[in-house]
Amino acid sequence: MGKIKECAVVISQEKLATDIYSMWINTNIAKEAKPGQFISVYTKNEAKLLPRPISICEIDDKKTALRIVYRKAGKGTEEFSKYRSGASVNILGPLGNGFPLCDEKAILIGGGIGIPPMLELAKALESEKTIVVGYRNSEMFLNNDLACYGKLVVATEDGSVGTKGNVIDAIREQNVSGSVIYACGPIPMLRGVKEYAKEKGIKAYISMEEKMACGVGACLGCVCKSTNVDDHSKVNNKRICADGPVFNAEDIEL
Repeated sequence: MGKIKECAVVISQEKLATDIYSMWINTNIAKEAKPGQFISVYTKNEAKLLPRPISICEIDDKKTALRIVYRKAGKGTEEFSKYRSGASVNILGPLGNGFPLCDEKAILIGGGIGIPPMLELAKALESEKTIVVGYRNSEMFLNNDLACYGKLVVATEDGSVGTKGNVIDAIREQNVSGSVIYACGPIPMLRGVKEYAKEKGIKAYISMEEKMACGVGACLGCVCKSTNVDDHSKVNNKRICADGPVFNAEDIEL
């Protein structure tokens, strides 16, 4: 089965932190979704044609529903934040490729709104894992959910919880070790993850956060620099929505 576009139904929604919302959606997309993939969510405003790409946070055990956790950042996500149980929502997915599931001791790293996709990944990985999350301050979200699936290590920029600094600071301070890294977050964080993985000689798979337009690889509106020539564009670019959002860190220039 390929991509599904459907009018789905909101099961529930709650506010987790300032401008951070969690929405469960009843959808057939859950049957095909994998950790690291995303969905496109369409607004009901006909003036806004482009959907909003939002990562899949969780898939329910019966594979009938998806959870998305997103930041209210503009008019589209502000609209989504007002949806309540029973509301209809037009979505397309599952989109992109997900994380490869390695049977090795893993370090999962999430920063900011890159934290949500780590939850379904943590559930899917059967190997030993440490989950490292970075927040701005003590207003955390999904930390209790994540702690159910592995050792949780926290970093905050202001030092109010856990290690003061970033996720790499926390990894070094807590002597976190592993054979493979999975990460999602802002580019500066991913750059640090790539450098750390190279230093330690371990594999790293990174999920790129990027504003997208079509979400299906047609418009080239979300490209990143790659170390090899892309078959589609014939230049050193990768389409984050179609070739990613998950990449081997060695294949991407940050």
